[in-house]
Formats: sequence, structure tokens, C-alpha cells
Amino acid sequence: MDGIINVLKPPGMTSSDVVVWMRKTLKTKKIGHTGTLDPGVVGVLPLCVGKGTRLAEYITEQGKAYLAEVTFGIMTDTQDSFGETIQIKRPNLCKADVERVLMKFEGRVSQIPPMFSAVRKDGKHLYEYARQGIAIERTSREISIYKIELKNWYEEEFPRALLYIECSKGTYIRTLSHDLGQALGCGAFMSYLLRVRSGPFVIQESWTLEEMEEAVLKSTFPFLLPLTAGIDLPKVYLSAARAQAFRHGLSTKRELVKTSAQALTSYVQVIEGEELIGIGVWREDSLYPHKVIG
Repeated sequence: MDGIINVLKPPGMTSSDVVVWMRKTLKTKKIGHTGTLDPGVVGVLPLCVGKGTRLAEYITEQGKAYLAEVTFGIMTDTQDSFGETIQIKRPNLCKADVERVLMKFEGRVSQIPPMFSAVRKDGKHLYEYARQGIAIERTSREISIYKIELKNWYEEEFPRALLYIECSKGTYIRTLSHDLGQALGCGAFMSYLLRVRSGPFVIQESWTLEEMEEAVLKSTFPFLLPLTAGIDLPKVYLSAARAQAFRHGLSTKRELVKTSAQALTSYVQVIEGEELIGIGVWREDSLYPHKVIG
């Protein structure tokens, strides 16, 4: 069994919990997720099955999109709704204030990972230090915010904003929420988060655990997508002879590759017939194997 599954992760489960559940449901061990979602977060969680596990690194690298609710005037030690409140300051904010500051967060920005995160320091997760009350110095990371916009504004004692965010991998939305509150001088925390897209996978096409369980009981697997669905890269097609050469690590001249103009740059999916056999990379006038899958 090989493919990709677009799972709608429910709240209360870790990404690893979902993997364990799918292993039992599909009765196969070779399943992995493509990036951790916090237990309280709902949304798109692509899973790789069989040969698909060799694509996990490529799927993880792709951009993400979220709907995030940010509550202003309150700060927590985890930067989300699951932590302890550490500051309350009734804000004097309006919608225009938030819209003005949001523009400063678009583009390449530096972000310091939160203490309650899975980032490792000296062999331990940061959350392990945090649970012991130990604060560790962390190095800032460069991330990309491709788009951030205010979708709704809720005028309350502690106002809330619903944000739509498109970002690079490794972006902590709760830290972005915290930093937004700092920029506005009142503090803030992420009160809800929904991942609506991960790479090419969108929430409208995701499957709940219950839906997949029902399908498996009928011995059907409509949720199992082909490997080609997992990567947002241009496709090139090889003949049987050149596909065999690709599997053995050999290059193929450009004139022997069936492709489109879009697929003549950088990394591409390499297809034989309808099957993804690997990831290739263009070097000058030849296609070289980057990763062979099958």
C-alpha cells in the first residue's frame, strides 16, 4: 500500500497519535506524518504510506496556510490557550491598529521558537526544559510570511482577530500571535488555530478518521492518493528505458525527456507511465536522480 492521505486531524490528538491510529486501521506499519501539529490544533495533516514515506521531506518543505484567532490583552506562557495566564492588560485597540501592524509581519521575518515547542537544544526538546521551569536561550530563525490578512474583527473587552496566514514551514503561529501583541503594546495569545492547507493538500478535500474507518470496513480506500499528489513540483516523463536508467542513478539528456517549459528548472517529479519513480534535478542539459522512490 503506497500513497498519501490528506487527514483532517481532530483536536486532542498528537500527530503521532494519528499515525498510530492509521497504522491500526490500515494494518500497515510504514506510515509517517509530514510535520507536527500541536494536540489542540485542528486541520490538514498529510500522512505518507509505504513508498510515500520517502517523500515526507519534500511535503514538509512546502508552504502552509492557517486561520488563526488571536486574542489581545492576555499573554500565556505557551503563547496559546493551553498555557497559564501570565499577563492581563485591557487593550485600547481598534481594527485599523491591527491592520496597520500586520503589514510589518509580511515577508522575511525573524522568529524565536517558543519554549513550549519540539525544537531540540542539547539533545532535549525545549518543552522538557519549560516543564522544569528552565528558560533556555534560543536562536532566532528566518521564516517567510507570504500573506497575512485580517478576515474578521471582534470588538470585545479583550478584542479578537481572525487572521488568514500563508507561511513557510517552521513558522510558529502562536509566536506570530505573541509578537503581534508585543508590537501593539498589549500582549496577545493564539486562542484557536486551524490549518487549512499543507502544500497541495486543502482542508476541503481532507478526510476525518471516522470517514476513513468506515471506508476501510467496506474494503475501499478512496482517501489514498497517488504519490504524484504529494508534491507541488513540475512533472517530467521518461520512457521505460530511461526510467530504468534513472533508477540506477544515471542521467538523461534533455532531448530524451518529455516535459513542459515549466519543468525545465530545478527539481521535478519524474514519472514513468502514471507512476512516480523519483525526484529529479536539472543540471545544465541533463536530468539527474535526486531521490529514487520506485
